[in-house]
Amino acid sequence: MRAPGNKKRRAAPPALSARLSGPVTLETQPDGTIAACFDGLSVGLGRFSAGAVERAKQLRAGLPLDTFKSESDSDKEIDLLVRRLARRGLLEYRLGHSHSDEDQVVIEPQIADYWPQMTKLGDAETIVLSRFAYLRRRGNEMVLESPRAGALFRICDPNIATTLATLSSPQKISRLRRQDGFPGAGLLALLVDSQILFKLDAAGGDGLRASEGDDNLVLWDFHDLLFHSRSTEGRHSNPFGGLYPYADLIAPPPAVRPRWPGKKIDLRRQAVDSPAISPFAKLLRERHSTRDFEDQQPITLAELSQFLDRAARVQSTWKSRLDFGPGSPEVAYTTRPYPAAGSGYELEFYLSVANCAGLQRGFYHYDADRHALVPIGVRPQELEASLTTAVFAMDAPAPPQILITIAARFDRISWKYSSIAYALILKDVGVLLQTLYLMATDMGLGGCAIGTNNIDLFARMTGIEFHIEGPVGQFALGRGRMPTDSG
Repeated sequence: MRAPGNKKRRAAPPALSARLSGPVTLETQPDGTIAACFDGLSVGLGRFSAGAVERAKQLRAGLPLDTFKSESDSDKEIDLLVRRLARRGLLEYRLGHSHSDEDQVVIEPQIADYWPQMTKLGDAETIVLSRFAYLRRRGNEMVLESPRAGALFRICDPNIATTLATLSSPQKISRLRRQDGFPGAGLLALLVDSQILFKLDAAGGDGLRASEGDDNLVLWDFHDLLFHSRSTEGRHSNPFGGLYPYADLIAPPPAVRPRWPGKKIDLRRQAVDSPAISPFAKLLRERHSTRDFEDQQPITLAELSQFLDRAARVQSTWKSRLDFGPGSPEVAYTTRPYPAAGSGYELEFYLSVANCAGLQRGFYHYDADRHALVPIGVRPQELEASLTTAVFAMDAPAPPQILITIAARFDRISWKYSSIAYALILKDVGVLLQTLYLMATDMGLGGCAIGTNNIDLFARMTGIEFHIEGPVGQFALGRGRMPTDSG
């Protein structure tokens, strides 16, 4: 008979704590004002009581989330402080046992409004890894992430990787609990909330090409969705843009490729007498990027109408039935001024209008079929954010008069093309940008292609999920003050 004192106790589940991200520190003033300091910047967080200021010191090591869920004034203050830090992306979350200094998992938010949630899981439920999830090495760490997730998971316990490997096929929660090294239902719940894991419905299925709760995902290949989310802003916290990351490691590559050996054929000697340069060749040579716009004499609504009509309007529509035998679907097509992969014409225009004579400031969709602008209600700060982002991307003195966001209806291309869908979309964007440049030049307007997009901001402004329709290019348009450079 086992003595009562020898009875084996069940280990407490790991606790979830919020803590300051690596470079972030909190600076407090005698009046209770707290500011977050990082990278030479200081962000005010508000004024708090002496008790809350004292408890805030625990955020360096980690403050368990379940310790400030009561309705007391002190807990409310800490909750407010933590959520303000979270909204600014200044927190990470530790999952581990309170009695141990070792982390089981560290959760790094990738979107500004991420807040960890533990979805309730029953023993009878079946879960499986999303086909968009992947585990990779980052320095000396292993990280689990997905383009669908609002956070990545830094895996600190090797046993968790073993559990993840078993989840490549559907597993019941009850079966996972019986396995050695079970990481706890809390971690699985966090992964379900982040869409790295998903629940299989009662119908089951093999989980290999499942909709994962959203039929629009069926058309996405893994590499396409990953590239879309990681090559744009809004859904990751990686360094981004023209940062010259290898300037101290590798010399700048030459502007012109080193010459191939061999006897050259000098094409200049092949020139023959020809008429004056053609209007189109002249247009190509005059094309340039304009980043400074004349706001005292902005582009007019009539000019914008003419620009969109000549560069992007639907010119005709037609249909063709696929040659797949009886019952083959009939596909609708359009013709527009620029070429597109498979005549798909998946690209849409959304206009952030800052200064256009005859058109109210706001956000609009261009209906290329009816040649019409349709206003979309957005919050003023969202419109301002889209214009401000363009200013930084162009290194411009002021916002463009009109910012054209080029969005793709992804299913229009991926319904037909496998493995190359996103690559084709980007090729279409390149063709369209040149078309916009040439039309702006021809009309005496200024334009500039922009290399960044914020897919999360666009999703908030339109209410459309980032994997259904999202930005793939941007173009600033207006009346240029003068050419500033070539590009």
